[in-house]
Amino acid sequence: MANSDAFTRDERQAVIMLSALYVVRMLGLFMVLPLIAIYATDMTGATPFLLGLAVGAYGLTQACLQIPMGWLSDLVDRRWVVAGGLLMLVLGSAVAASASTMAGIVFGRFLQGSGAIASATMALAADFTRPSQRAKASAVIGASIAIAFALALVIGPALATLGGLPMVFWGTAVLAFCGVLIVLCLPKPPPISGRFIVEGSGFEQSRLFEVLRLPSLRIMYLSIFCLHFLLMAVFVVVPSSLVTEAQIVRDHHGWVYLGALLLSVPGIYVLVKGRRYLEHPVRSVVSGLAIVAVGLALLAWGGLSGTLLGLLLFFTGFTALEAILPSLTSIVAPERARGTAMGVFASSQFIGVFIGGVTGGFLLTSYGAVGVWLGTLVLIGFWTATVMVSPLRTANLAEAP
Repeated sequence: MANSDAFTRDERQAVIMLSALYVVRMLGLFMVLPLIAIYATDMTGATPFLLGLAVGAYGLTQACLQIPMGWLSDLVDRRWVVAGGLLMLVLGSAVAASASTMAGIVFGRFLQGSGAIASATMALAADFTRPSQRAKASAVIGASIAIAFALALVIGPALATLGGLPMVFWGTAVLAFCGVLIVLCLPKPPPISGRFIVEGSGFEQSRLFEVLRLPSLRIMYLSIFCLHFLLMAVFVVVPSSLVTEAQIVRDHHGWVYLGALLLSVPGIYVLVKGRRYLEHPVRSVVSGLAIVAVGLALLAWGGLSGTLLGLLLFFTGFTALEAILPSLTSIVAPERARGTAMGVFASSQFIGVFIGGVTGGFLLTSYGAVGVWLGTLVLIGFWTATVMVSPLRTANLAEAP
């Protein structure tokens, strides 16, 4: 029998390949994040609102398509759903790379978002692993996302220095095509059962109804929405804050991001290691939120020390929650409707991406950077209060089979 505390050979292979897929996909999407707000300001039609829209635009089409793509992945081989979505990312990146106006960038970003594969990919990770290994698999994939984030914040500015935003978008297209090659090498996922791990008594007529009615899943949807709302809103302001508050020229921003992410690793490890966050899910989420809130407060305070320490704490809390939330969702979701549940989860994430980018741009235009920081802190207060009264406050998910 396989050691219940270790991956089997097949699980290890699948997790490594899916982690690589996440790296190449998220690397491309993350590269543009710190660049639009400073490299697109001189483009025809550029305004603070459109800059925010360009940051979050891909989130709208992602949000609209994650549920149907997740549902489709419950009916057909998830690998082909993922491959098709990656090809749409290639197309959208090519359109954005060829654009000469702000409207063209926004359109390309919308097309990028139509490659809505997050739900199918997360469901694949759960399909390939036993429940006892799912938290570990999510942590490994979460770490790969953090690695992609770190690399993107260095590689993106380097590519932009060489060829501006078009070079960054062409790089994204190449990375997405590499993702297609990885998908072609994935083994066929095992068959799934109709068993429910936590709530519910069995599969009902509508998978979507089932995954929407469970309170423990609804709090996960809200949480991932808020997390990515914060990320988009923050990156509407952070690039300019590094210039105005920390006096760091834009060509050096990548090294600042990389240093903050590397220094955040010990804190991330403490928050996600082992199965501790499964034993006390609400406590773990609130701990991550507290760290994010302190980081945002320091960013609002400004100055060199406040900006750099604020970034460090923000990345610590954000990356830990980015690993914790998908793991919790995959465990409380009904197995047979896991793709659909992850579709709702991913849709909530990308609604947060879109609304966060647009709201960040609106707040920056209307109230300046202070308005963005205050808005994000108010959201964290609401999120924390909601989590603390959720059904998960008494749950111990480490006992799930």
